[in-house]
Amino acid sequence: MAAVVAFFKKLGANRYALPVLLAAGFVLSLVIPQFGLLNGYVQFVLIMIGINIILSASLNLVNGYMGEFSVGHAGFMSLGAYASSVLTVKLLPDLPDAFFFLPVIVGGLVAALAGFLLALLSFKTRGDYLAIITLAFLMIVKSALENIPYVGGPRGMLGIPKLTTMAWAFFWVVVTIWVLRNLLYSKFGRAIAAIREDEIAANSMGVRVREAKILAFSVSSFFAGVAGALFAHLLVFINPSSFDILKSTEMLVMVYLGGIGSLAGSIIGAVIYTLLSNWLQPLGTWRMVIMPLILVLLMLFRPKGIMGFRELPWFLPKREARRKDS
Repeated sequence: MAAVVAFFKKLGANRYALPVLLAAGFVLSLVIPQFGLLNGYVQFVLIMIGINIILSASLNLVNGYMGEFSVGHAGFMSLGAYASSVLTVKLLPDLPDAFFFLPVIVGGLVAALAGFLLALLSFKTRGDYLAIITLAFLMIVKSALENIPYVGGPRGMLGIPKLTTMAWAFFWVVVTIWVLRNLLYSKFGRAIAAIREDEIAANSMGVRVREAKILAFSVSSFFAGVAGALFAHLLVFINPSSFDILKSTEMLVMVYLGGIGSLAGSIIGAVIYTLLSNWLQPLGTWRMVIMPLILVLLMLFRPKGIMGFRELPWFLPKREARRKDS
């Protein structure tokens, strides 16, 4: 284990390693589907890993870095999925594949708007109320989608074009991690960390607590909507039951398995969970028993997860990395 940690530290210290790996990853995401280097199922799992990384990182911003507890992220994911699907199925059915970024951004913006409005109301309160409010929000969104015939009601939407590819998934993973990393290590990120440690002290030091919480929640909702758009255009079919409380539970497992307050933890949690979930597929409905059980065990024995409040050198600004090394 020590040798592995030393290897990643050495790799992370090399300034050229990350650009080279990103370029190689992008080339592979184009070449693998083009030449059929991996079968369709493996490609599907790799794309799902990318979508889950976006979900995990977005939820980690609220639950890990800000210290609040949201259980309604499946609601934001559903809004992104439905908004992007309405755009590609009903409003712009002839949209070229190269413009797939457009419905993804629209899905993210619709989710961000919902997140902004919900945060505007929620952060008038403190404590555990956010968990209750986001749970109620998830139930409202699911019930509303089931009663809107325009989007298929309880049967869901059919005919969604298959636009999510490995390249698009890789692109959005990089965008998500890059944006969150720069946000978290900015002045705003310090404010978020201060709120997590002591909200009253942060407020007395001049941090605009409510504004910071609303912005962080909106950004988190945006990327949940992006993940929803990618998810819808990968499965080419969605219905409201795809975004129930179990979906939110899956996100919580990924965040707390990988580690709260860590982008690297979000990635590790998403990779482990996705592979484990596919490995347990033969168990059928028992899989839905095992996954929440994992969450319970994590809360009891390792509440901070594998990488809790730790980060790989790649995700740290140079000044922060030098401070940790000294």
